[in-house]
Amino acid sequence: MNALLIYPEFPETYWSFKHALKFVGKRAAQPPLGLMTVAALLPKAWKKRLVDTNVERLSDRDLAWADVALVSAMHIQRESLAAIVERCRARGLRTVVGGPIASSLSAAELKADHVVIGEAESLIAGLARDLEQGRAEPVYQAAERPEMATSPLPDLSLIKMRRYSTMAVQYSRGCPFNCEFCDIIEIYGRRPRTKAVSQVLAELDQLRAAGWREAVFIVDDNFIGNKARAKELCVALAEWRGQYKTSFDFNTEASLNLADDPELMQLMKDAGFVSVFLGIETPDESGLIASNKLQNTRRSLLESVATIQSYGMQVMGGFILGFDTDGDDIFDRMVEFIQKSGIPIAMVGLLQAMPGTQLFRRLWKEGRIVDAGRGDNTDDKLNFLPSMDAARLVEGYRSVLKRIYSCEAYYERVRLYLSRTHPRTGERKTRQQWLTVANARAFVTSIVRQGVFGKQRWSYWKFLLTVATRYRHCIGAAMTLAVMGYHFQVMTRRLSEAASSPAAMGKCLPDATGEQAG
Repeated sequence: MNALLIYPEFPETYWSFKHALKFVGKRAAQPPLGLMTVAALLPKAWKKRLVDTNVERLSDRDLAWADVALVSAMHIQRESLAAIVERCRARGLRTVVGGPIASSLSAAELKADHVVIGEAESLIAGLARDLEQGRAEPVYQAAERPEMATSPLPDLSLIKMRRYSTMAVQYSRGCPFNCEFCDIIEIYGRRPRTKAVSQVLAELDQLRAAGWREAVFIVDDNFIGNKARAKELCVALAEWRGQYKTSFDFNTEASLNLADDPELMQLMKDAGFVSVFLGIETPDESGLIASNKLQNTRRSLLESVATIQSYGMQVMGGFILGFDTDGDDIFDRMVEFIQKSGIPIAMVGLLQAMPGTQLFRRLWKEGRIVDAGRGDNTDDKLNFLPSMDAARLVEGYRSVLKRIYSCEAYYERVRLYLSRTHPRTGERKTRQQWLTVANARAFVTSIVRQGVFGKQRWSYWKFLLTVATRYRHCIGAAMTLAVMGYHFQVMTRRLSEAASSPAAMGKCLPDATGEQAG
């Protein structure tokens, strides 16, 4: 059989980094690791082709070649997914839809011939057999969550590697915490399941053999969900990097309790971790308690961030506005916290009640759900009736973005972060030179767009002068953050412009009956 694996397009959001990626000539941040893993699980006799519509066009020739289309998507890709499924159906091409979206929307809403719910490792063999025999069922649902030992090496041969800025490796699934708004624990469970160290190293060896030398994102739900296993992996990663005298820079996601463990932070630093995303959510403790984010109430948020930064790891932060506990002062408090934290990449979003979460179920019972949402918490759309006046919430949200992504505020946070980080032990021996061809291109483009034609070019040059005189040890990180700041500024400006008309405001606000206004 000819299997066409298709990855839908992401909309342009704060998370897409689209305007920053252009600086380095890349089209997307990461490849579709899920589909690459599914491809490796399919029968070896099948012919496979992968089209990531974020980096290339899905052609009629691709569709004509295929016997079946396998599409994986997240909720935020819903519109693109629907268009792809409709296009396949128009040609009589069978469709199989899986991924996180299959756990939050019904089979009828997805409109696919076959829907796969749950993780693929235990399902693919049966699905493939049934497809070959022409008797595939409408829905396949995993009876249990598989152990990570069953996950194969992803098929790298199917992607155009150089179109991505980062490669992805998954080490674990699941998170031990129980945040009300989180869909991760609903899909992947609260027991962290990990790959063996040998599996992770095999994936890194595969990437290295394919010529990759840039960043690698460890795409875990919570890298430190099992701290003992994470430490074991970090030791192995440090040894692996030392063996090859060159390094991948690692990025990952973790929980704030990382700051409680100096040994783990040092091991991550030695292993080559340069950034970590943390779900901080809110500086308001009552909001953390109400959303069951209790792990963030047991320590000082600001001190925890500074501690992690002191180990040379940039902290990227996730923040949420729209909790029932939020008062009118939450917007000023949010801005003040973000500026004091020295978190340059502060992803502030409106609370989304994702289908399948505890939050969605609670708000549904309270009659406050408007729709299933778009899966993007960084636009200004609400899918539930908030406690705060909706217009006030959206207005306050926009004001936060404008303030934190003004050039002055953004560069102030970058400088604060740089002042807290220090060169890593052995950095000169193991880290690749930051002035690569891609980085040189980004530097020149940055000078032109931000330093010559940018509206805030004086702030930009002041920042570069500070970096050159005080933070030369991390000039690569500084330039990367300057480029990313350009993306955030473009997105914030567009959000502001799109919201300027009364019609646009109406479309983002739910009315009191629970029907979408506009």
